[in-house]
Amino acid sequence: MINVGIIGAGFIGPAHIEALRRLGNVSVVALCDSNPASAQAHAAQLHVPHAYSDVAAFLQHPGLHAVHNCTPNHLHAAINRQIIQAGKHVFSEKPLCITVEEAQELVQLAELAGVAHGVSFVYRQFAMVQQAASMVRNGEIGRLFSAQGSYLQDWMLEETDYNWRVEAGKGGASRTVADIGSHWCDTVQFITGRKIVEVMADLAIVWPTRKKNAQATTTFGAGQQEARYEEKPVTTEDLGFVLLRFDDGTKGSFSVSQVAAGRKNRLSLEVNGSAASLAWDQEVPQQMWVGHRHQPNQLLSDDPALLNKAVAARARFPGGHIEGWPDAFRAMMQAFYQAVEAGRMPARGEANFATFHDGAQVMAVVEAIMRSHQQQRWVKVAY
Repeated sequence: MINVGIIGAGFIGPAHIEALRRLGNVSVVALCDSNPASAQAHAAQLHVPHAYSDVAAFLQHPGLHAVHNCTPNHLHAAINRQIIQAGKHVFSEKPLCITVEEAQELVQLAELAGVAHGVSFVYRQFAMVQQAASMVRNGEIGRLFSAQGSYLQDWMLEETDYNWRVEAGKGGASRTVADIGSHWCDTVQFITGRKIVEVMADLAIVWPTRKKNAQATTTFGAGQQEARYEEKPVTTEDLGFVLLRFDDGTKGSFSVSQVAAGRKNRLSLEVNGSAASLAWDQEVPQQMWVGHRHQPNQLLSDDPALLNKAVAARARFPGGHIEGWPDAFRAMMQAFYQAVEAGRMPARGEANFATFHDGAQVMAVVEAIMRSHQQQRWVKVAY
């Protein structure tokens, strides 16, 4: 068994634990959270045998092979650094850290330490995203012309919606672009096999001031009655629109929003080529639209018998058996733990999961988007 520890027990920590337990060869043996009472309570709730509130002590837990960093954004760099320096394989929630400089440092540290390193870009693990990437690689859509799409949510729609991600000191200078736009960028780059090299952005803050509930709220948590609010200024964006240039000259665009009423978690994208188009929507994850000029359009499902041979195993069940986000999350963990079992990273560009290199590159895209908005001009991605 591979012994794993989790740092952070908020919204995403339990999702990591659930996915890891589905692998069969991974045992979650320790959990670290912000204070002793919280750590003990979450460990008991999640049936993790050991609880810690100090990261240094946690990293000394006997027989620990790998660690998952599921803490708030502003803690990622320091904790990822500690994990690597302790010689543990490391899987980090995104963003990898707050700045591109920190990201480049973490890439170097992980490579020098020889540990497996992964970042939680989960959407590339969906069977239909794998199929789309396979079709592009095989030339089935012809010469790529363009890529476009959006990632829309509504959980920050109201003035009283508040979360630590709103605060630049905890979430970073970017909120919506960094939080969900980063996922869209990673997914479109994975499908197309092209890198975003230049951006032009226009972002907006819908609520310059938000009302923070004096009582703690959780990510995606429901509202509370009889709340006591305090006014908080907001400097992080609620929505945005971005023009893209890829490294082969392909053009693109995407929009992001956390204030789109009715949209819960809609990552959608479309790529257009000289022979066909492909479109996928994360809220209908088992279908992909294939568009044609001279024949009827297709709606392809994730039946393993219908997928390209190289990616058919990504659909783990027969056609018609529902697979979604938790299954893609499991697939991501399985891919990462193949590297952990091997004791080394695959060659650069050959990993079937997002690495620290990918995390750093997407951070550079986000940073370029922020500079583009501030300067109102095209900005090159510095990575």
